Amino acid sequence: MHPILSRTGLGAMTQCLALTAAAATAPSVPADISARLREIHAKAISFQTVEGKGQVPAYAAFLAGVLAEGGFEPADITITPMGETAFLVARYRGKDPAAKPIVISGHMDVVSANRSDWERDPFTAVVENGFVFGRGSSDNKFGVSSTVATLLWLKAEGYRPRRDIVLALSGDEETTQATTAVLAEQLKNAELVLNSDAGGASLGDDGKPTVYGMQAAEKTYVDFEISFTNPGGHSSRPRADNAIYRLARAIDHIAAFSFPRQSSELTRAYFRAAGALTPGEVGAAMLRYADDPTDAAAIALLSSMPEHVGQLGTTCVATMLQGGHARNALPQSAMVNVNCRVFPGVAIDSVQQTLERVVDDPTAQFRIANNPRPSDASPLRDDVMKALRKAIDLRAPGLPIVPSMSAGATDSLFFRNIGVPSYGVSGTFMHPKDEFAHGLNERVPLATFDGALIQWRSLLKDLSR
Repeated sequence: MHPILSRTGLGAMTQCLALTAAAATAPSVPADISARLREIHAKAISFQTVEGKGQVPAYAAFLAGVLAEGGFEPADITITPMGETAFLVARYRGKDPAAKPIVISGHMDVVSANRSDWERDPFTAVVENGFVFGRGSSDNKFGVSSTVATLLWLKAEGYRPRRDIVLALSGDEETTQATTAVLAEQLKNAELVLNSDAGGASLGDDGKPTVYGMQAAEKTYVDFEISFTNPGGHSSRPRADNAIYRLARAIDHIAAFSFPRQSSELTRAYFRAAGALTPGEVGAAMLRYADDPTDAAAIALLSSMPEHVGQLGTTCVATMLQGGHARNALPQSAMVNVNCRVFPGVAIDSVQQTLERVVDDPTAQFRIANNPRPSDASPLRDDVMKALRKAIDLRAPGLPIVPSMSAGATDSLFFRNIGVPSYGVSGTFMHPKDEFAHGLNERVPLATFDGALIQWRSLLKDLSR
């Protein structure tokens, strides 16, 4: 069985999906807390926390000031520089020092954004058509801002948890994750991690939520650099073994190839639950795939949809190119970066061997450019599932909650790798068509702001008691 189910069984998952709405009434978000979240979020977007800009420490200092102003002791807030970036840890003290802490995970850095490519300035929060636009508006500055604002709300209420709540914000999740590795080592005694950078609810075309996905597993991130070298020469004397031509053929071969489709009980359970709530052809395909993961027509349709293709197996795609050294010289080298998201249980070596067969060129040189970290799925703990059920019912009573596998890598990977259960429980409710993380015109709906605060407050209070 899939690791996530082996410790809980399908009965626990069925119960998770079928639980009825809680009787609790959602609290009203205080007007000052709601306004503060918007202010924190807008300011966050203005920090150009992309690799090489050196602005993560400034953003961390801003957040430290917000937390101190909201009641955190300065001694409980630390910013640790690492190269041009940094990570932040803020500890909300509990009554029992011996109790293992709960960690809230998020990241302060964002991927790059060129002003000339965007309709709006990517580093200025623009409110338009019910959305806040800006780089990092969703990934992950909404998660960071909403959790920080929730902690301010709890402080204002005078809430005193039994166990510590630790806010742990990394500074290079989008690149090397070196700060994440240090954070995970420092917090390896944590009871569990609640990750603001994963999970969330999908909205249907009518604006109503269809399913809430809780990240309990993720694929392994790996970058392969595939390169060709050549003696080069003068461009007036072309030769057949041009390094760029060889690279182009290799890229064409990769583009035409799809890895064999794979499924697990976790991914099939997700498609079964989501399919029952998704109308039309897509929902029918989800249900057919859940029953028969070899259904070719279902696979073809789901593979054509960016929000679903990552759930169907290992994917590899070309993401960067380098080649040549002078306009009037034959290229001495050419390289493509192929980014792979590897399905749990698949060995990295086997992915490389497959790519080598697909490229089908003995002169191609392969190098793994990162340090892949596979990790097992987290168990579906009763306390976590009950707390999440209650929190979601405050926003969308009875909304199905489905443990899911993230197609992308998050900081949870490092915590799972050292045995700390980690769960992606983002407060974002968004239609898949509005999901532009890492892309142009990234946005987050204004309608999800107060709901995220309600969700996080409920989760943190229940799990920190």
